[in-house]
Amino acid sequence: MTKKPEAPSSRRDFLKLAGTAAPAAVVAVAVSGSDAAADEAVQADGRMQDTAHTRAYFDSARF
Repeated sequence: MTKKPEAPSSRRDFLKLAGTAAPAAVVAVAVSGSDAAADEAVQADGRMQDTAHTRAYFDSARF
């Protein structure tokens, strides 16, 4: 069984793809419209909040 040689990708093909993918990504981000609000992980007293996520991390980091 002979293997069909594949044509190597050229730089031109890559630039064509990059030229069309970049604007599509920008439009997807602009249209989504949801603001990703960062939650305050540090309280006013300088300590981290006690959440299920932080407890799971501390439990997994225990030796």
